[in-house]
Amino acid sequence: MPKTIGDLTLYSVDDLHEQLGISKMTLRTYLREGRIRGRKLGVSWYVTEEAIREYFDEPQPDSGSTQKKKKSSKKYRYIVQGINDLVSETEECETIEEVITTLNEQAIISLFQVRIVDRETDEITEIIKARDFLDEHA
Repeated sequence: MPKTIGDLTLYSVDDLHEQLGISKMTLRTYLREGRIRGRKLGVSWYVTEEAIREYFDEPQPDSGSTQKKKKSSKKYRYIVQGINDLVSETEECETIEEVITTLNEQAIISLFQVRIVDRETDEITEIIKARDFLDEHA
């Protein structure tokens, strides 16, 4: 249930999860990365209705052009990595095809993520869940 303070309505990660059907982990990632504007109070994230509107009104072609750049450029390397204590595997891949092959060999894909790293700066440009990576590139 959203919290109302005066004319301000605050939505928690739990509220957004229930109303939008998006996993809590994805929502927290979007908040940490700044894709959704929110504030952390104590240990909980809160989002205003205005921030939710901004997210959905934001033009999305940028992400599509980024995706095309990643597909056509040899500028990135990919690190397939386990995301919890059950899976400590890490494998570096040179191409998207190599990542797809590596992920398809895993028994439980949901235990992995893919870090997309810029070869020139060695900066992580994106961290994406393995299932989402496969949905985008397979």
